[in-house]
Amino acid sequence: MIDLTPTTDRTRAVAAAVTDEQLGAPTPTGSTVAALLQHLMGLSVAFRDAAAKIDGPTTSTPPGPVTDPLPDDWRAQVEQLLGELSTAWQDAGAWEGMTKAGGVDLPGEIGGLVALDEVLLHGWDIAVATGQSYEPSDSECEAVLPIVTPEDADGAGRDGLFGRVVDVPDDAPAFDRVLGLAGRDPGWTP
Repeated sequence: MIDLTPTTDRTRAVAAAVTDEQLGAPTPTGSTVAALLQHLMGLSVAFRDAAAKIDGPTTSTPPGPVTDPLPDDWRAQVEQLLGELSTAWQDAGAWEGMTKAGGVDLPGEIGGLVALDEVLLHGWDIAVATGQSYEPSDSECEAVLPIVTPEDADGAGRDGLFGRVVDVPDDAPAFDRVLGLAGRDPGWTP
């Protein structure tokens, strides 16, 4: 069992600092900050419900393109949903047995790691797009390595989950290695 709280708290702080003027800014994912915030809210609901082993529309629907505008109270919603996500995965039962997220059946342990990975990576995406610092711990990075490490050398066969692996030096910081494995350039700038 891994505590998602440090990751969700950091990402909540990043989201809270986003200005209205930054919502249209590009992110490393190719979407805007606003679209990525909307995606973050949706995945928070999906993985919160996956922790509770809920089999319904929130866990059975694959993620799609984000086209809805952010709600007026998006900052409060991001704060609340990331808090609920963190709390849901503090239950040891969330990490056991099988669950579902994005329409995919998976072991609870993998679901928790994917939730951590999603919040960790998208927190960085939003931070770097808006000029904020983002410094996860080595333990967070080590936890998500199994999720971002591709089975093939270049990561070409990951069905859109991540981009192709970006080469980073072997002695790069742990988070730079995670970013590279996830198909992100650690030196990306808007």
